[in-house]
This record gives sequence, C-alpha cells and structure tokens, in this order.
Amino acid sequence: MTNQFLQHTLFFPMMIHGLGFLSLSASLILPWALTGVVQGQRITKSFVKDVHQSSTDQEMPLPSRKLISEVPTATKYYVSGKGNDKNSGRTTSSAFRTIQRAADLTNPGDTVLIMDGVYKNAYPTGTVVDIKRSGRAKAWIRYKAYPGHRPKLQHNGWHGIWISNGASYIEINGLEVAGNNGNMTRRYGVSQKYNQSNPLTNGNCISIDGTQNGHTHHIRILNNKVHDCGGGGISATESDYVTIENNEVFNNAWYSVYGCSGISLLNNWNSDNNQNYKMFVTRNRVYNNQMLVPWMRNGKIQDGNGIIIDRAMNKQKGSRLSPYRGRTLIADNITYKNGGGGIHTFQSENIDIVYNTSYLNNQSPEIAYGQISVNDSNNINVLNNILYSERGKPINGRWGGSNIRFDYNLNANSSSISASGPSDIIADSQFMNASDGDFRLKWASPAINSGMKFNSVKTDFLGDPRVKGSRSDRGAYEMR
Repeated sequence: MTNQFLQHTLFFPMMIHGLGFLSLSASLILPWALTGVVQGQRITKSFVKDVHQSSTDQEMPLPSRKLISEVPTATKYYVSGKGNDKNSGRTTSSAFRTIQRAADLTNPGDTVLIMDGVYKNAYPTGTVVDIKRSGRAKAWIRYKAYPGHRPKLQHNGWHGIWISNGASYIEINGLEVAGNNGNMTRRYGVSQKYNQSNPLTNGNCISIDGTQNGHTHHIRILNNKVHDCGGGGISATESDYVTIENNEVFNNAWYSVYGCSGISLLNNWNSDNNQNYKMFVTRNRVYNNQMLVPWMRNGKIQDGNGIIIDRAMNKQKGSRLSPYRGRTLIADNITYKNGGGGIHTFQSENIDIVYNTSYLNNQSPEIAYGQISVNDSNNINVLNNILYSERGKPINGRWGGSNIRFDYNLNANSSSISASGPSDIIADSQFMNASDGDFRLKWASPAINSGMKFNSVKTDFLGDPRVKGSRSDRGAYEMR
C-alpha cells in the first residue's frame, strides 16, 4: 500500500491490519464511526470445544514475620458480570462491572481476575478494554479468567482488546473474545466493501498495536478463544517479544475491507539487538478464517490466512523501521480450512516453521498457493510439518528469497510440490478423524518416528514431550 494510506489524517484514528500476498499488504487507519447493529441471517461455521482454561490463581497468605516495607504491593482486582464500577474491586464480593475500570487502575505486578459475565464495548464504536498501562520485566500486569470461570468479551466495535500507547509486559489469559460476524449476512458484508469506517464489519478481536503513541513489547496472549471478528483474530503490529500460545482462533477476517487473517504479526519492531527467538506462535488451533469481502486496495481475495508473518523486513515505502532481526518460532500449530494459507510468510526473515499440521487450507477459490508458503522471505526453515492439500492443489509455495529449507515434511493428498528436501515424503498422513478436527495420528502413520531433532521445541500441541520414541514425529502431535 502506498504511503498516503498510512498517514494519521483522521480524528480518533485506529489501526486495522491487512495482510497481502504477491502484492502490498493493507495497513490502514480507520476513524471511529457508525453505530447500531445489523441484523440478518446468521452464518454458521464449525465450532470446537473450549480451549482448556489453564489460568490459576491462589490466594497466598502474607508472611507473619516480614516488615511492612518488604511486603509486595501488587494488587488483585476482580471484575464480575454482576459487579459495579463504584465498588472497590478488591474482593470477589466487591467486584467491578467493567474490565476497563480495573485496567485504568493497574500498576506493575497487578492482576485483573475476570469472573463469569458478558462484557461489551461501552459505546457503539468502542473497545471492550483499552490497555494503556504497562507492567515491568519482573512485574507483569495480567488479565486472567478467575479460576473455573469463562468470561466473554462480546463486541461490535473496533476491538475486543486493544493494547496500545506502548503498553508492555501484559498477559491476556483464558478469555473468550467474540466479534460481530453472527449478526450480519454475507450480503451486508459485501455491500460494505468500500466502507473503511464501519466497525461492524472491520472490528478486530485482540489487537497489539505498536503504531499508536509508542511501540508495544513483551506481550503474552495465552489460552484464549478468539472468534467471529470481521477483521483480525489476534494481531500484532510494530511490536516485539510477542507470544501467542494455545489459543483457539476461528471464523475471523470474513467482512473486513483490509484483508485480515486469523493470527498475524505485521512490521515487527526491534526493541533491542537480540537475534534469538523473540516472537512465538505456538500450540494454536486456527481454522475457518477467510476473506469473504475483497481487499479494498485492489479488489482481490488474497488473505484470510491461518497464520501470517507479514513484512517484517520493513522495506515498504515510507517505513520508519529497520529490518526485524529477532527470530520467530511457529511450532505445534494446527491450521485447517482457512481461506488463505495455513502458514504464510511475506517479506520476512529468520523464521522456523516446525512441527505444524496444515490441512485443507486455501478454501478461497481465488487462492492456491499451498498449505505453507514462503514469499520473498529469507532464512526460513520449514521442517517436520504435515501438509495436506486438496487433490491437484499445491502442497506448498516458494517465491523468491534466499536460504530457504523445506525438509522432513510429510506431503499428503497432492503431488503438486514447489519446494522439497531429501527427507520429505509423499504419503497418507493417517489422521484419526480429520473431518471432525482430530489430527492425531493412527499407529501406522509414516509421520511417526520419522522427523528430525529440533532442539528448540520440547513439547507438542498438547504440551507433551516432543520425543517419545526413537525420533520425533512429524506434525503437531507427538504420538509414540
């Protein structure tokens, strides 16, 4: 996209991500606008069980023999669907009603525990929670589901969760964030294909936004269910040290005019000179993210990826950022039936794509570039994955770039392969029940005990040890 589209020329600007393929990605500024809810026929997609709630919180008694000055000052705030913002927020019985009330009070080390309830954006074009206050390296601010509870953030505005203003050392854990797709028809979405100011169609679920008043860094998005946003599912722009792990991300990117995806990292930013792993996308289940409305910039359907690492070289015209030098690990993910690719890199570097299962992506008829594709990218390893395409469609894709290695992958159901290594195999993957979303391997699968050792990945999709047999398995699951 040309630079004029990136200028902050509108009152109350908002960044929405757009992610391109074989052309420039969209990354546009939106105004706050448009109110109301559009009613219509619901669009249904497959739905799987809730993500395991791993968030725990134990009340710890204060030591009996400490000076007052030595006692930690971190505060726990409680939020409940039955609470009141006039409360103190310090106990379960005096909980706040809105997460925003707690977010506006947090200091380093604080925890916001969110109880059962439905939390909505306060006004029609707004955000459920706007996080602007930072933690510190040894005192993160955490937003967590209260143990045993399943809070839901339901919005029809620009964001469910917006992390901006340089907010850093933030963790989001165990929440459900849902957008507005269920209240719209495809016909309405298409009718808005030139409307960049409509949050009903363009709203995002979780946005880590390093473009608004400072870059964000050290963000963890863990164990969340993120779905039905017309824009992006989980996205980070101009950020560093981001971990996106064990989330279920589905039914996003349907109606946005900007070309969005399920999980995206766009224009990564160097907060330091560390060249080790700093960005992690691991153990996520990502499916049914698809563009149903063309990208406004060129009128094409070309995104809706499961996972994309986009333009981290920062070489686009007008970029103020240097090329990102940290490494990115994309491991143990399951991506299936997305409109675009399962995993895609565009103008990015230093990425390891290992132990993923990518199944029947490229659901959009306009897109046929493979389950895992590398476009104009350098220093990429694609190892130990299972790639399952529709018959006749490409298994993978590679265009341009240098130092790219595809090897130890199992390629299934199609022989259209653009990149391969000496230890790749073409075979039946033998999933337990792929049509029902069960991508564990049957005992006779050729993916078992046939992978290569990759020291940086110690566990599989379930968190089990990565090597159980003589060698590691290929794909997201380690079976035996």
